[in-house]
Amino acid sequence: MLSNQVLQKIMVDTSRILNQECSIWSEEGKCLATTSKELDAVQEDVENLLAEAYLTEMRITQTSACFAVCCGEELQYVFAIHGVMDSVEMAGKLCVSQLTNMIQVYKKLMDKNRFFQDLLLNNLPQVELFNQAKRWNVPVETRRVVFLIEPRQAGDNLVLETLKGLYAKGTKDVITSIEGDKIVLIKALDKSDDYSEINQVAKVIADTLSAEAMVDIRVAYGTIGEELQELSRSYKEACMALEAGRVFYADRTILAYNELGIGRLIYQLPLSLCEMFLKEVFCGNAMEQFDKETLATVNAFFKNNLNISETARQMYLHRNTLGYRLDKITKTTGLDVRKFDDALTFKIALMVSEYVKFTQSKE
Repeated sequence: MLSNQVLQKIMVDTSRILNQECSIWSEEGKCLATTSKELDAVQEDVENLLAEAYLTEMRITQTSACFAVCCGEELQYVFAIHGVMDSVEMAGKLCVSQLTNMIQVYKKLMDKNRFFQDLLLNNLPQVELFNQAKRWNVPVETRRVVFLIEPRQAGDNLVLETLKGLYAKGTKDVITSIEGDKIVLIKALDKSDDYSEINQVAKVIADTLSAEAMVDIRVAYGTIGEELQELSRSYKEACMALEAGRVFYADRTILAYNELGIGRLIYQLPLSLCEMFLKEVFCGNAMEQFDKETLATVNAFFKNNLNISETARQMYLHRNTLGYRLDKITKTTGLDVRKFDDALTFKIALMVSEYVKFTQSKE
C-alpha cells in the first residue's frame, strides 16, 4: 500500500489538474486522502460501490464519480472525483491507470526490499539467496558494510526519507528498515575503502541528519563483508555495537563493532558469570554502595590515566580531598585504584555492573 503522504500528494496534484475536488478510499470505505472537507455524499457513493455483489469498474452519480483501483484482480483503492464534470469517465480512467502503475512499481520495490530484509536476518537458504540476487540484479561479490541508524527519539520517520534521498537514488546502496524501527544502510564500498572511510561515512550521516532533518541519532556499523551472504554477519555486529553502546558508551554518536574493545567482550558474557564477578570484587555488596560523587571522581581519575594532579585540577578539588575519595574505595573493596592492576579490575567491575543493570531492566 502507498503511504498516506504519497496518496495526499497525488490527490492534490490531480485536483489541480482536473480543477475538481477528489479523494481516495480504502477497500473498507475509509478516506485515506482528500482535498475536500465535504465527504458525506461521496462516502455514501463509495460505500454503495463497495457493497455491490460484483465490483464494477466505476459508479457515476450526481454527486461524484467513483472508480475501482485494482492490481490484478485485487481491489486496492476507490478513487473519487467530487461532483460532475465533462469527460469525467476518461479523466477517472486516466487517474486510475496512473495509480495502478504506481502500485505495481511500489510492490516491485517492496519485493526487493523484502529480499534485503531476509538477507540481513539470515532467513534465506544459500540457493534462494543467489537466485533472488540474480533476479534483482544484485552483485554477489561486492564489498559492503551495514550501518544501523537509530534516532534517539522514537518515531522520527523523517530519518528514513532523508537517508533514501542521500543514498538510495542511482547508487548500489540500499536503505531499508527492519522490525519497524531499525533503519539500515547497506553501503557498497570501493576496493580501497577501509574503516577510516567507513567511519567518515558514519559521521556524514550523523551530521547531515542533524543539520537537515534536525534529528539526533546514533550510527553503528559492523565489519566489511566481501560477499553478499556476509551481510547478515555485518548486520548482527552493527546491532551488537548499538546495544553495547547504550550500556558502555552512552556519550558516543558513532559506534564501530571493531572498536568496542572490552565492552564487546563483557556484552557477550553470561549474566550469572557477571553477577559472580561483582560479588567477588565487591565482597557481596552491590555497586549501589558507591555514591555518585565517588563514581564521578574515579571515572575522572581513569580518564586522566590515573594522574592525581590533573584529575584534581579538572574537578577543582584539593589533592587531599581527591585522595580521601579514592581511599573510600580502597576501604570498601580492598582495591587501590592508584595501582594499575587494581584500577583495571575496578574499571571492568564498573562496566560489568552497568551491563547487569541494563540486562535486568530489559527483563
